[in-house]
Amino acid sequence: MRRLLSVFIVLWLAQAVAFAAGATLNCKGTVVDEEGEPIIGASIVITGGRALATTDIDGDFDVKVPEGTTSLTISYVGYEAKKVAVKADMGKIALKPSTEVLNDVVVTQSIARTRQTPVAISQVNKAEIDVKLGTQELPEILNTTPGVWATKDGGGFGDAKINMRGFQSANVAVLVNGIPINDMEGGWVYWSNWAGLSDVASNIQTQRGLGAAILSAPSIGGTINITTSSLDAEKGGSVWYGMGNDGMNNYGVKLSTGLMDNGWAVTVLGSRKFGDGYIQGTDFSGYNYFVNVSKRINDRHQLSFTAFGAPQTHNKRGNKDGLSIINYQRYAKNWMGTESPYKYNATFGYGLDGKVRSSNRNTYHKPQLSLAHIWQIDKKSSLSTTVYASLAKGGGYSGQGRGTYKGQSLSNSSWYGATNGAANTLFRKPDGTFAYDEIQLMNQASTTGSNMVMSESNNSHNWYGLVSTYQNSFFDKTLNILAGVDLRYYVGYHNNKIIDLYDGEYFMDDSSRKNVKPYNNAAAADPNWKYQKLGVGDVVYRDYEGRTNQEGVYAQAEYTMFDKKLNLVLSGSLSNTGYERIDHFYYDEEHAKSGMYNFLGGTAKFGANYNIDRHHNVFANVGYISRAPFFANGVFLQQATSNATNPDPVNEKVFSVEAGYNFRSRIFSATLNAYYTKWLDKTAVRGGSIEQGEHAGDRYAMNLTGVDARHMGIEFNCTFVPTKWLELTGMVSLGDYIWDSNAKGYFYNQLGQPLKNSAGDIASGVMAEDHAWGVLNQKGIKVGGSAQTTAAIGATFRPFKGFRIGADWKVSDRNYSDYSINTPSFNNTITVHKPWRIPWGNQLDLNASYRFDIGGVSATLYGNVHNLFNYNYVVDAWSDSAVDANWENIYGVFYSFGRTFSMKLRVNF
Repeated sequence: MRRLLSVFIVLWLAQAVAFAAGATLNCKGTVVDEEGEPIIGASIVITGGRALATTDIDGDFDVKVPEGTTSLTISYVGYEAKKVAVKADMGKIALKPSTEVLNDVVVTQSIARTRQTPVAISQVNKAEIDVKLGTQELPEILNTTPGVWATKDGGGFGDAKINMRGFQSANVAVLVNGIPINDMEGGWVYWSNWAGLSDVASNIQTQRGLGAAILSAPSIGGTINITTSSLDAEKGGSVWYGMGNDGMNNYGVKLSTGLMDNGWAVTVLGSRKFGDGYIQGTDFSGYNYFVNVSKRINDRHQLSFTAFGAPQTHNKRGNKDGLSIINYQRYAKNWMGTESPYKYNATFGYGLDGKVRSSNRNTYHKPQLSLAHIWQIDKKSSLSTTVYASLAKGGGYSGQGRGTYKGQSLSNSSWYGATNGAANTLFRKPDGTFAYDEIQLMNQASTTGSNMVMSESNNSHNWYGLVSTYQNSFFDKTLNILAGVDLRYYVGYHNNKIIDLYDGEYFMDDSSRKNVKPYNNAAAADPNWKYQKLGVGDVVYRDYEGRTNQEGVYAQAEYTMFDKKLNLVLSGSLSNTGYERIDHFYYDEEHAKSGMYNFLGGTAKFGANYNIDRHHNVFANVGYISRAPFFANGVFLQQATSNATNPDPVNEKVFSVEAGYNFRSRIFSATLNAYYTKWLDKTAVRGGSIEQGEHAGDRYAMNLTGVDARHMGIEFNCTFVPTKWLELTGMVSLGDYIWDSNAKGYFYNQLGQPLKNSAGDIASGVMAEDHAWGVLNQKGIKVGGSAQTTAAIGATFRPFKGFRIGADWKVSDRNYSDYSINTPSFNNTITVHKPWRIPWGNQLDLNASYRFDIGGVSATLYGNVHNLFNYNYVVDAWSDSAVDANWENIYGVFYSFGRTFSMKLRVNF
């Protein structure tokens, strides 16, 4: 790798010197709106080429333009882009409200505006994504944003997770062009399904806290708004090729017609990314496509069709397969040889044929299709409507087990790579690899079929929705009203199908079928049914549909007064969320349906922004949310195996208040804000492992209700531009996240069956008298899994034409281990002990780009080195709730990636 980096640096510097002598022209100007007010953040772009800058607080820009450039294009959301001839003094450039490209309110209603919207916001534009992303997952580029903590989790392609203000991703709303993409059953966002967004995103805006989005399904921790191009796309195209560590390759092409004279605009993009993966045995292959076809019908109507998706396959390291710190040093260090021990993957191994096998493989394709219509009714009012569909198909490997081997009981957990920080040894080679060949030999010798088989855990869905927003302004545009509807219908299809018998003749799913009750499924009355011989394609363990419908309305009033100094925003929503579960495994047709469960929820938010003068403004907001509990582990106690519901499901409630101050000048800008959020009646799941008896090693879950949490903190970020060739950034976030209640829950095994006791015996039914329960005493315990202190310092240098080089130093601290309940007191109180405070971590990332002309086209060379000093620090860890945690007894540890690097060449035409 050192040789490759050396060659890269030499070539880079050689090109830099060769092109450094090119002449430039200094251009200055001011961008204003139709009323002569400065526009902050307007984009200054070389027509058909790269972005140069954005306007400051006064709408001013001052850029160096390469020799031969004839025009610049000035653009801002909601305004017509304007092409202006290059000259030293470009004067005032007035942008008109968009008529060529109508304003899509479905998209813009969720976008916060500086010095107007009373929330804390940060933005990353396309240029920053291109320069800084490198080998990172898309959420990781937000790690220089206050309150954001994004990690790679197990380290597989697209397996990153993100927290905002300590809230997990299920409580962070993610929107693409105003359309929500959080899963409808549990709120999850799997970034591997959206890996192509980094190629098509034109802007990413994060809104911390309750945010400005007014859709009827609200966020708690924050909102991530990702926008892509449509009619505003520039004419031209680009091709690119990139490469990086561990065999990473990335190539693609993008073409756009721009807005043609006939009112049509077409943009298409296709790309591929593949590699071996940084973590052992995590090879991946993914494709990405994006199509937008837009038509400006006339001055009042516009249509835009968008389709994008990212089909992918990747091997993973399971999120519970991290070792303990001691075992990384004691075992993984020897097993990995010259490689870092922290790359060790306990499920990596080989079959009898010598080929690599994995019990953690994911294949998924989640395309999203949308059709947007914009109707500009008159100069003051408009109606924007988007219908969309997401038709997803795919899933991941899920091993099944039964019987015994070498005196040990086999189960699904026999496929796991590690338990409580120790690599499972039943199927383990001396070199540390998982012994898939021994499973094959065991099955070959079995007289009762396969003891262990691999199934595909399919989690497909059909999701249809409509978002429609009416907008009008009154009293000379001092009062703006928005109102709309948000309709969603979702069906999730979940089953496990055998895909590999592992050299056995058949498989009997008696471990699941023995728990099917004859009064729910008549087939279970036959004592031989549970011993039916199954083959590839047959269903095991689970087969159900999860149906969710949501009907919501929302409205917002925004009033500006005192000569646009004071902006008041009041918004609210009402929604009905309905859930139904239909089971085809544990229930027969007569008993399959659970019935529909409906929950009425709503939001109320009020905020104010006051612009003291052109440099100073203050803002504050307060909000209350009542949100339906999730389908998964909220309404249905064990959604995989039972129609049984929580006997008293209630809405989650959230109260939040925030205040902040902004300063903006030509060379310096800063934001300081403080927040307090109280979360009530949350449902949650805690897990652990059975430690003794026949079921030792099997995992279980404790489903909790009535969980409260308190999140509060202070955030600060700033930007300093002392000269045109230097930009400095800084950020610090100090949070305090604690669990704020004790909660009761019930225990289930890894198959979703109710537990009777700590030995793993099965209770007579869900919520029956013998169903084991516990009261979790966790009040005052730190929320784990998210660094509560984060900070970053960045610098970008532009020493000569076309070249920029930058560095970001990122720091995390007060990150606490999450906890499992491995030694529970069934039918009693479980006291959670002190978690482990993970030592502080830091890394230095470098980025650089060089733009040059070649053969009459513009080309840009990008380079990234992440974690330059190859410093591994702990980012995730788990501890046993029964003991005070320290570095010697924590487990499930994942470290940061060491040094990674990438290069990419993009040619624009």
